[in-house]
Amino acid sequence: MVAVDGKRHKWRKQSQYRGLDGNVGAITYIFVVLGRRLQRRSSGETRFPPGPRGLPLIGSLLSLEPDLHVYFAKLSKIYGPIIKLQLGRMRVIVVNSSSVTKEVLRDQDANFSGRDLPTSVLIMTYGGKDIIWGQSDQEWRKLRKILTHELLSNTSLDSSYSLRRSEIRRMVKDVHGMIGTPINVGEQVFVATLNVVLNMLWGGTIQGDERIRVGIQFRQLFNEMVELGLKPNISDFFPIFTRFDMQGIEKKSWRILNEMDRMFDSVIEQHLKLEKENNGSKPRSSKDFLQYLLELTKEHESKTQVTMAQLKALLQDVVVAGTDTSATTLEWAMSEVIKNPEVMRKAQEELDEVVGKNNIVEESHMNQLPYLEAVVKETLRLHPAGPLLIPHRSVKSSVVAGYTIPEGSRVFVNAWAIHRDPEAWKNPLTFQPERFLSSDDNLKKYGSTGNDFDYIPFGSGRRICAGTPLAERMLIYVLASLLHSFDWKLPEGEKLDLTEKFGIVLKKATPLVAIPTPRSPNLDFY
Repeated sequence: MVAVDGKRHKWRKQSQYRGLDGNVGAITYIFVVLGRRLQRRSSGETRFPPGPRGLPLIGSLLSLEPDLHVYFAKLSKIYGPIIKLQLGRMRVIVVNSSSVTKEVLRDQDANFSGRDLPTSVLIMTYGGKDIIWGQSDQEWRKLRKILTHELLSNTSLDSSYSLRRSEIRRMVKDVHGMIGTPINVGEQVFVATLNVVLNMLWGGTIQGDERIRVGIQFRQLFNEMVELGLKPNISDFFPIFTRFDMQGIEKKSWRILNEMDRMFDSVIEQHLKLEKENNGSKPRSSKDFLQYLLELTKEHESKTQVTMAQLKALLQDVVVAGTDTSATTLEWAMSEVIKNPEVMRKAQEELDEVVGKNNIVEESHMNQLPYLEAVVKETLRLHPAGPLLIPHRSVKSSVVAGYTIPEGSRVFVNAWAIHRDPEAWKNPLTFQPERFLSSDDNLKKYGSTGNDFDYIPFGSGRRICAGTPLAERMLIYVLASLLHSFDWKLPEGEKLDLTEKFGIVLKKATPLVAIPTPRSPNLDFY
């Protein structure tokens, strides 16, 4: 016998609970009763998006699959383009179509501009004080303005071209030193992109072997951050259990933050030491981004002042997002090019015609390489770096596609599924750069602005990726340099594995290993 609502209830008489004894059966029955009451209470006139019913209290937690982007796409075939899942106390809305995405990211952009931070991310981003995960408030707008005006404007990117060029040439030279041997392509492009970003952030503060050590440490931390970012965490689904950290995710997140923090402190300390040695005589035109941010920490006006936590969170955004996503996309692009020899041939023919076979690729050539640009766009379509973008949060209750989206819902936009929608893309699973060249306007139509909702690799609306200008330059420039300088093939007997590994960033499950062969007999070229 057990008391429910102050009454004695003979739960053993309920046929569906026969065979359950003692407290197990009693607790199970209580969960069912509560679940039914909550369901009746929430029905009424409110019309929520359809989705799997789930179990009382825990919802659909037990049904989740490791590859969430694929799982959500499967559910959309059953329930439609917008679905709702209850995951413990968390209400999740998943958008799987371009038309509904337009409603969310453009028509109601302000309402869905909030962020719903997993516990791990909240810890690793200094309490959500960055641009990627920070809430869309005045402080967020201030930081985004600083980043876009001081680091990512066309003027700033043009002035830092020599940094990109020297690192790309160094990468080509390193690859040439390994001619005829299998190399990890992703590792090579990661090092190159990381060095570009670090040089843009803090110039020559770190030199020599220290530079290599810092790069290795950053990559290890990136991989752990990506793995933890969207990993299902009991503390997120049931906040009452947060204090117990049952999966150890919070502990790992604090360790990552502390290691990242120590690295930033070391760089800042070295930077201040160099500045002191130079008596602070460095002219404004030659200041790097870190020096500019350090000056803002001394400001007294709240409109321009930046806290040390904001400074580090901003550096972390640029280092992580500017490096890991670009390197991952380049690895996917090289994989698809190697898998499709005809694509490699066309890209190299275009490069030979525009650049010249014995000339060096320059960033100024990029606007004259439409086929290579199409290769990059097709890579981002088939393998978007952020398969679910960054989760949004509804600021207030609203109606989307005729359904009520309650305030505080976590909203995922499944860019991976949208990019593979057969109603929008012919032969969507085929790697076909020509689809972006089928008309003169297609390269412009499917751009990085997020205005065509069939193609949103960088998101859309006010939360669109701030680093897009740098990413676009780096992706085409690095890919052009690798294909213009070398032919590529797989090691003998190896097969190309395009299996995905889900995370905030969609990585290859197995690294791309390929053998380069020089295309130019001129050793000075390398």
